[in-house]
Amino acid sequence: MIERIRQLYSPIQPAIRQSADRVIYREFTPHPHLRSHIYCYWTLQTTQALAAPFHYRVIADGCIDMFVELRNPEQSFVMGFCRRYTEFLLADTFHYVGVRFLPTMFPQLFRIDASQLSDRYEALDAVIPSAAQYIANYLTDRLTIAQTTALLDRYFLTQLESAQFNYDNRFYRALDLILMKQGIVNTDTELDTGISPRQLQRLFNYYIGTTQKTFSQVVQFQQLLRATAAGRGLGKAGLFLESGYYDQAHFIKSFRNFYGITPGRAFGG
Repeated sequence: MIERIRQLYSPIQPAIRQSADRVIYREFTPHPHLRSHIYCYWTLQTTQALAAPFHYRVIADGCIDMFVELRNPEQSFVMGFCRRYTEFLLADTFHYVGVRFLPTMFPQLFRIDASQLSDRYEALDAVIPSAAQYIANYLTDRLTIAQTTALLDRYFLTQLESAQFNYDNRFYRALDLILMKQGIVNTDTELDTGISPRQLQRLFNYYIGTTQKTFSQVVQFQQLLRATAAGRGLGKAGLFLESGYYDQAHFIKSFRNFYGITPGRAFGG
């Protein structure tokens, strides 16, 4: 059932518009055996020094990420599920690499309660010391992206071999329904999978880092981004209404919470 998560959910981070080609964000696919667990590896780096520190916005995407500045690999971090956008003030030059886990996969691989990381980031050595040590020992900014992804593959394939997964079908049926309905679901009445709402909420907090209702809202928001990225403007056929927002004011408020700016600013119209 976990294979369906990737089939049904493709989290988007927006393209970087400021600084033109001086800042580049790219995503890379992990080893085939890891693709049900890791959505992508990613890099964020400058191609030349900037005139000022760089403001980087991470929008809500329902995932947990590890990341490290490759010029200082002794300090790596993990960022949990976020209920709203997050802004980072970066230096005028940087070279980050990260790992974006599909929903539920970070807690499954490492037996970490996702709710302990929600809405913040932590030093990786305080959460998973072995991962932090591996990154410090092997990753540098002198490696090619192929070498970097191969080293990450090696670590996570080893971790996958020893991980003990809890495939609670009741929980994963609820997750599957949310993803299948693109977040447009009444989580109080439509997630009857043989488990009480209170138990289900405990499982969502542990494996996702938030309640089923908040996760559904992020999925709904992400689905709208994907539709817009595919060329469907927000004004076409009332896309925000099709995406489950009951009026424009509700949509704009939710969008600003998850993205950090209005839809007009985000999409230029």
